[in-house]
Amino acid sequence: MTTRRNAARPFLIAPSILSADFARLGEEVRAVVAAGADIIHFDVMDNHYVPNLTIGPLVCAAIRPHVTVPIDVHLMVSPVDRIVADFAKAGANIISFHPEASGHIDRTISLIREHGCKPGLVFNPGTPLSCLDYALPQLDLVLIMSVNPGFGGQQFIPYTLDKIRDVRKRIDAIGREVMLEVDGGVKVDNIGAIAAAGADTFVAGSAIFGAGDYAKTITAMRAELSKAVTQ
Repeated sequence: MTTRRNAARPFLIAPSILSADFARLGEEVRAVVAAGADIIHFDVMDNHYVPNLTIGPLVCAAIRPHVTVPIDVHLMVSPVDRIVADFAKAGANIISFHPEASGHIDRTISLIREHGCKPGLVFNPGTPLSCLDYALPQLDLVLIMSVNPGFGGQQFIPYTLDKIRDVRKRIDAIGREVMLEVDGGVKVDNIGAIAAAGADTFVAGSAIFGAGDYAKTITAMRAELSKAVTQ
């Protein structure tokens, strides 16, 4: 089963720097943008909400001068409100968070927008979509996790395709532009199916940064996305 997508909206590829070489991070983000990336995806883990500890606003501020594409910050932290202003100041363009990490979802969405960033809401594989009944009109992005968050390099969970289809129907029903992003196990051989389910933005970490030729991998992904449009 495929889901109709707004043909005017482009497909966007967002390499996750979680899989980049941190000893050469400035060079890595420049290289992946030169290879055709549309967005830089920035995973923030706190060793509390998820069992890992990664990077914070100082790293975001450090890479901001190296790229002009949007920086998409995914906050896997709890509580979330305290750190929003720090990432906005560091140069984030999009800030997304998990509903269970916020005491008041509406307040967090408003806080992100007040700081000049686009707000997004993130759903783990087992998290229900019910809060979208109220929150979706306020969002610029919905991120569906197709793995359980906390570690890179995991395998795509197939049933998340049904969640993607559900969110695509919800977005189409409200008639406004909301990015539908998918993160976890995205690679050349499944990106077409993910697009066919309704996604338009694709986070890929090890599939891109683990490849020897970034441009070749991104080109191969775009070729599969083109097939998804024509099918």
